[in-house]
Amino acid sequence: MSGVGPVEPGEDTLVREVPPPRPRGRLALRYERHRRTVLASATVLVALAGGGYLYASRPQPRPAPPPPYPSQAIDLVYVAPVTGPPGATADGFSFTVLLSVRSGPPVTVTRLTQPYDGLSATSSPAAPFQTKSHSARKIIVTLRVTECEKAPRNPGLPFLDVTLRNARAIEAHSFILGTRYARDLSRTLAVACGNVSR
Repeated sequence: MSGVGPVEPGEDTLVREVPPPRPRGRLALRYERHRRTVLASATVLVALAGGGYLYASRPQPRPAPPPPYPSQAIDLVYVAPVTGPPGATADGFSFTVLLSVRSGPPVTVTRLTQPYDGLSATSSPAAPFQTKSHSARKIIVTLRVTECEKAPRNPGLPFLDVTLRNARAIEAHSFILGTRYARDLSRTLAVACGNVSR
């Protein structure tokens, strides 16, 4: 024989495969008997752990933005004076305002007043009352002269003080109702307190 290479068995020579050595010890024997069950259980545990990790690390949805503050969600506008009962009287002035809730949760008017000491204010419906989102409510406000000496003669920019509440906050807000309201209120105060000298 000459050459380089592996040694090959000759003719009539049998190659015997050597069986793997048998595991020794009680745990090794038990593993050998239940190898399929152990491998299947380990695969299931790895799959569950991976799934749990993926579920726990998934991106979370952003929380919904908070509802708007009540004063940012409503409009309060002067409509017109009310004529006849329960309209203007010798000592008072009734007018209609429109409260519109543009968005967000319902808004509750908990208080409606005016800033002058010589006048008192009532509303119909009486506070507290609620207005739902995307709806409007007509409110009749009646101002009565209680003391002409303290009532303004010519209010430039009269306003209403309104306390509002929704799911986010409670706010006290002053609403300027515009020049028509100022003109109508001045006219009424001139009639009610015209004969009283200051």
